[in-house]
Amino acid sequence: MEDLYREHLLDHYENPRHRGTLDPADISHEESNPLCGDTIRIDIRLGEDGRRIDQIAFSGDGCIISQAAASMLLEEIAGKSIEDAQKLETQDVLKLVGVPLTTNRVKCAALSLKVLKAGIYRYLIAQAQKREREKVEG
Repeated sequence: MEDLYREHLLDHYENPRHRGTLDPADISHEESNPLCGDTIRIDIRLGEDGRRIDQIAFSGDGCIISQAAASMLLEEIAGKSIEDAQKLETQDVLKLVGVPLTTNRVKCAALSLKVLKAGIYRYLIAQAQKREREKVEG
């Protein structure tokens, strides 16, 4: 069974889903893993409701684990709400990866989730600040 997961991992690395950038994007965030140098950027274009992920893309460089996990994660959340994306945990990404990982490799796998959640968080804060300004200017 583990060989099947390894093939799946390699497939996502060699044929990444949602690879690229979105311009314009409603949400765009990038981070690196300072331990290994992996970098992931995630761009999200939201639907008209401002809550559903209409389009999503990632770019970056790094090891097989970080890049394949990003592809798997984005495939998993495409079309879902940003609330659904916020509920995901590292264990969910590890389940998608499907093979046992060392502690350092867990950080590689979780990088895309960290970028996704930070980007959504920053977007929601900016939206709340915008609503406050509009109330004050009202």
